[in-house]
Amino acid sequence: MDNAGLAVLQTIRAYGVDTVFGIPGTHNLEFYRHLGRLGMHAVTSRHEQGAGYAADGWAQRTGMPGVVVTTSGPGLLNALSAAGTAYCESRPLIILSPGVPLGAEFADIGTLHETKDAFAASGAIVEWSRRVTTAAEAVAAVHDAFDLFRTERPRPVHIEIPLDVLESAADVPAADREARPHPGFSPADADAVARAAALLAGAEKPAIIVGGGSTRAAASLTALAERLGAPVVSTLNGKGVVPESHPLAVGAELRLDAAREVVNGSDVLLIVGAKIGEAELWGGVVRPAGRVVRVDVLASQGNKNVLSDVVLVGHAEAVVMQLRDAVGPGTGEVWTDLDAVRAACAAEASAFHPETDRAARAIAAALPADAVVAGDSSQITYLGMASAVRQDEPHAFLYTPAYATLGYGLPAAIGAAVAERARGEHAQPVVCVVGDGALMFAVQEFATAVEQSVDITVVCYDNGGYAEIQQNEADRGIPPVGVRLAQPDWAALADAFGGRGRRVEAAADLDGVIRDALDAGGVNLVHVPARLFA
Repeated sequence: MDNAGLAVLQTIRAYGVDTVFGIPGTHNLEFYRHLGRLGMHAVTSRHEQGAGYAADGWAQRTGMPGVVVTTSGPGLLNALSAAGTAYCESRPLIILSPGVPLGAEFADIGTLHETKDAFAASGAIVEWSRRVTTAAEAVAAVHDAFDLFRTERPRPVHIEIPLDVLESAADVPAADREARPHPGFSPADADAVARAAALLAGAEKPAIIVGGGSTRAAASLTALAERLGAPVVSTLNGKGVVPESHPLAVGAELRLDAAREVVNGSDVLLIVGAKIGEAELWGGVVRPAGRVVRVDVLASQGNKNVLSDVVLVGHAEAVVMQLRDAVGPGTGEVWTDLDAVRAACAAEASAFHPETDRAARAIAAALPADAVVAGDSSQITYLGMASAVRQDEPHAFLYTPAYATLGYGLPAAIGAAVAERARGEHAQPVVCVVGDGALMFAVQEFATAVEQSVDITVVCYDNGGYAEIQQNEADRGIPPVGVRLAQPDWAALADAFGGRGRRVEAAADLDGVIRDALDAGGVNLVHVPARLFA
């Protein structure tokens, strides 16, 4: 049956996407009908929010946009937290959903999954939401989505296909369902590059901040930093763009005073693909003493949060190479003691919460160097693993530093593990490190992990509930309210889902238990009581 569902999925498949995430429902079956014939793998989550986060993890590991198929009404609305995350963190996501038939908008007659205006609800969250009227319009929307992801700031989109259109024959020529050629990466204005290169080449104390918009320019950014002898500080979304084992890498520590002293003390600061938002700064400021050069795909970002002297508008992949070539070989001399800076960062990170920092460093020490680590908006992630785990490639630390959602870590890890499995012998281990409160937001996705037969180790750091909020309450003179939570038997719970639960009884046992879980493969949960590191 050649209907709109087939036409849309054929177009998506033509761009290389072979996996979709979602939950089959009464109204979206004309998407699911075609997956098998197209060689597309369906990952069924146990909640559409989990589908969106799994699609995000998959997208980060594959470099392609995640695709989520929801049903109408509640299915779509359940996925909007994931859409909000993708928007805030600038990640590519396509949400496909059926809608009420043409002419039935706002009918309010009690149909199944009836929603006042699901299209508008989505539009308030995503980059754009389109309600199409024909299969051809739906296919065009898919092409436009890929154009967005390739040429602008990648953010989520929603395509609503009315039920009668979805199920009707598609009058879309085969050629229109083929992927459009990649338009290439846009360079910056040559004169602006020359001005920026002159500033950087003449700097005595250059520094670089890299963000999530720089991840495809990793090699050229590393080469540029080496030519300049410039320390590199990353945002959490830019973690690993310059390998964190590199002598010039300070790490993803922009929230720490010791790292900000380096960038604020520079005489020329290069910012690549980063908005320098307050969520990354934890109350600090980036206010460089010298000049600022900014690289971003959008001109509107040129003075976002930090004023710039030269703004280079273009894709980081192209612009950083322009800068590298224009700067020339350079001396490579470093102007500050980066070993001392890294030591100061480590001490500062530990001081936030020594117990959590000790646990995170113990967990990180047990992980393979190439582990993909997913986290959640829990203390063990942002107070611990963000500093403790050092990574040498981008998109290996799956996290949401700005949207800061709970329930992200486990499904994101599942999506990453699905992507890694497809790499065969080159697959990297996937580990999810989350707090007990965060894990409970997505605990049902253990069923998805087991069903998908992925290799994933989940480390549950159990501090008894919402410890950060309990501290916030204490700081305001509020007694603990709603933050000390009942705990399941975490290891037994993992067993019940068909995985393997493991208990850490002493801090000295942690390393061995995590390594055993990784060696065993399959779905493992390692329960780590916080009291072991008190």
